[in-house]
Amino acid sequence: MECLIKGCNFLLKNISDEAFTYVKHGNPEYDFQAVGSDPEIFPYLLVNIGSGVSILKVEADGQYERVGGTSMGGGTFWGLGSLLTKAKGFDELLQLAAKGDHRNIDMLVKDIYGGAYNRVGLASDVIASSFGRAARSAQERQYADFKSEDIAKSLLISISNDIGQLAYLHAKFHKLKKIYFGGFFIRGHPMTMQTISFAISFWSKGEIQALFLRHEGYLGAIGAFLKGAEEEEADKYSWIEDYAGSSGLQSPRTSKVPLRERKSTFDMLELHRFSNPLVNCPLLLDPSSYFPDVVDLTQDAAAREYWLQCFEEATDKFVERAIASQPDSVDASDRAAKFKDKYLQRLKEFKANPSAFGSLTVRSLLDTREHFLKESSFSDPYIQQKQFENEQALKHLEDHLKFLDSLSWQAKQLALVEGLLAGNVFDWGAKEVVNIMEEGQFGFTEARARLQARPWLVDNYEQWLERLKGPVHNCAVIFCDNSGIDIILGVFPFARELLSRGTKVILCANTMPALNDVTYSEVIILAKRVAAISETISRALAEERLVIMESGQASPCLDLRYISYDLSMKIRDMAADLIVLEGMGRSVHTNYSTAFSCEALKIAVLKNRWLANRLGGDMFSIIFKYEKPKRVVLRTHSLPAKFSVDSR
Repeated sequence: MECLIKGCNFLLKNISDEAFTYVKHGNPEYDFQAVGSDPEIFPYLLVNIGSGVSILKVEADGQYERVGGTSMGGGTFWGLGSLLTKAKGFDELLQLAAKGDHRNIDMLVKDIYGGAYNRVGLASDVIASSFGRAARSAQERQYADFKSEDIAKSLLISISNDIGQLAYLHAKFHKLKKIYFGGFFIRGHPMTMQTISFAISFWSKGEIQALFLRHEGYLGAIGAFLKGAEEEEADKYSWIEDYAGSSGLQSPRTSKVPLRERKSTFDMLELHRFSNPLVNCPLLLDPSSYFPDVVDLTQDAAAREYWLQCFEEATDKFVERAIASQPDSVDASDRAAKFKDKYLQRLKEFKANPSAFGSLTVRSLLDTREHFLKESSFSDPYIQQKQFENEQALKHLEDHLKFLDSLSWQAKQLALVEGLLAGNVFDWGAKEVVNIMEEGQFGFTEARARLQARPWLVDNYEQWLERLKGPVHNCAVIFCDNSGIDIILGVFPFARELLSRGTKVILCANTMPALNDVTYSEVIILAKRVAAISETISRALAEERLVIMESGQASPCLDLRYISYDLSMKIRDMAADLIVLEGMGRSVHTNYSTAFSCEALKIAVLKNRWLANRLGGDMFSIIFKYEKPKRVVLRTHSLPAKFSVDSR
């Protein structure tokens, strides 16, 4: 029991989109509860359905009580199912139930009353008696012909209904609003989840929803692992799900495929451990309501179809790049071919069930590709390209800084922003830009010429310029994007200007590689080389007014629920009052609508024509979004509105 609770707490705290509600025929069927959406996971009721059922009230880490249970559980379903049908195993019994119609076995309200019994609030299709239609005299049984599928369906619903009602009664008695269902009985089976969900909703009159777990079959195993690792202080680590090595939820629309024939239904869970804790970014206005992704592809069918096709079409380019990154490897081609096969298969799974691994977003698609590349031992396919572009950009840095310094103050500010934007064009994850770069000579000057003329698609530049005429920022946190021209001719000159104004700067880069994004270890080296060219950068590094930090991320996007603990503390210690998010991944696909407690710049060039058109722009349209600090408004309901508290 201790391991069970420890495993459940771990999943709820660490794994994104772990808990979900299920609504048959909903859009989508699965509604995931994001990590951080409910900062206080306790108290809750855990209904663990194994051979029997245990019901546990969990009030805190290590504080729980078994408050009830029943012997009518998964073992009952399997045992009676074995007696009543010819199913050879648990999976086959579930498969039978998926094809059955319980109305041929169960007696409904309308069978007794001819319709609904409105006086007591019973709809006509509510089950009045499980297996009631199967009641026959000895003579009648000679002519009865009940299908195994219908029997299995009725049995599944009967047991699930009883478990659901029992769970609700315990939740009501203990005044709990959250009920999680776990145990291997559920197995992500849509019919089981739908039945339990209906029971909870029915008995609570819609006030409580049943919550399920994507990895409910692993609670005890995870808890046992964590218990065994306690001497290593496992709580000080952070954990991320590996999408390449983990199995997903089955699709409600493909539930007629026998479970034993499918590769991925609760077969595996693979986690990566980070050596440092990952925490919420302290600049978020309200971490509990923060969700990084702008578009949920599980709900937006048109966007889902486009992006899945886009990622599929780009796969061959990544295969070529992966092979080229390891010229001395004799098996690089074989590993790249395996990557392609596995990754394309996963995209097919996403088409069949977009909710298989939680909410489907552009971020999760990008992360999935990175996980499959790493699984095939291609940890940094763009390393050679990044090194080449860094060397080329460094050759032009001194002249570029002299050019900037020759401008008037006002012209310089615009040139700095245009430099950021031009550098951001060089993105090897953007198909149309890759085609342009591969055609021939395409450098910093050519990129600037491609930029949208002002006014930009989102143009808050004048507000930013006016802000620069005011008090100096105390500290700016800049989340970097690409290597090469982006970081060297775009970000460093921008940071240099802030430093010259007296603003401290924290440059944040990915902890691990993703696409051609610059990494922390690479920025450390680049900063030293830039310092040899720029006295301002050199002095700021020496005085620790310019600090290089790892973000804790390994993605082209940015999830501010999971930044490095050290970075979080540095942001607090240096009293950051400006955050700069650069690039489509960090400021368009994610965080476009994120509210911060400090000033924010969200800067990107749209390098995808479909997305640009959808946002009302075109290829190379510009997002330059300046936002003032947001405020939290607290209203005291017992006082008139004029006494509301408006506080930062």
